[in-house]
Amino acid sequence: MLKTKTSLRVRYSETDKMGVVYHANYAQYFEVARTEMFREIGLAYSDMEANGIMLPLVDLYCRYHKPAYYDDNLTIEVTVEEMPSVKIKFNYKIYNEKGDLLTDGYTTLVFIDMKTNRPTRMPEYIKQVVEKYF
Repeated sequence: MLKTKTSLRVRYSETDKMGVVYHANYAQYFEVARTEMFREIGLAYSDMEANGIMLPLVDLYCRYHKPAYYDDNLTIEVTVEEMPSVKIKFNYKIYNEKGDLLTDGYTTLVFIDMKTNRPTRMPEYIKQVVEKYF
């Protein structure tokens, strides 16, 4: 299983009039976490795209347990529990500084060959990096 943690502080622009994080921002928090996960294991999105691979989002689920507020320092835990093939599923848990679970969810992304604009199996060079976690 692949697992990483990322921290970020809630910015004022991400909140509503009550100082609560606007619900749509959680999708951005998920993106930050998965981008950082790839970076940590040596797979930058920009490198994948330079090698002709895109990873568009095809599925997003988010469940809200408790609100996050302006200036909270959040920890986003992201895991990949199954070895990817054509799709890769990321699971997320977002915690506040007290350790309270605020939000959980998942996203599914598909490997796309940029030349054909069609789904493709995970490229071998990515597989070699990822498989050591499973």
